[in-house]
Amino acid sequence: MPFARLTLTSIPTLDQANHLATELTELIAHDLGKRQELTSILVETSGISHWAIGAEGRLTAAHLEVCVTAGTNSEQEKRAFIANAMTILRTVLPGLNPATYVVIRELPATDWGYDGRTQADRAMDRIHGTALIGQEKS
Repeated sequence: MPFARLTLTSIPTLDQANHLATELTELIAHDLGKRQELTSILVETSGISHWAIGAEGRLTAAHLEVCVTAGTNSEQEKRAFIANAMTILRTVLPGLNPATYVVIRELPATDWGYDGRTQADRAMDRIHGTALIGQEKS
């Protein structure tokens, strides 16, 4: 049940936003092994009029942060995701500076939840065989 926030310097077209959300959702499912139907993506603008990299203003800039449950992905999976996410961003956002950060934030299972229950509680249900049908693996 990952959550991803993509922050951009300018407002994308509806087609760009939909394309980015689709591509990133599919990538999270493929590279990080998460369930696509439970992946949430927020594409937003920075809300600021000036984004600088190296003290130089940039018209095209982005930051992608993906939250997942700690310990559910290997270093190799995370490495592949970061490289592939950057490829997607560069394809949709020409001129994107290399100082574009893709961050995978690992949160303890006790610190975030899905449908009002912590990931730790949901994992315990799976261990004890009481998980509800349709719930995702962390």
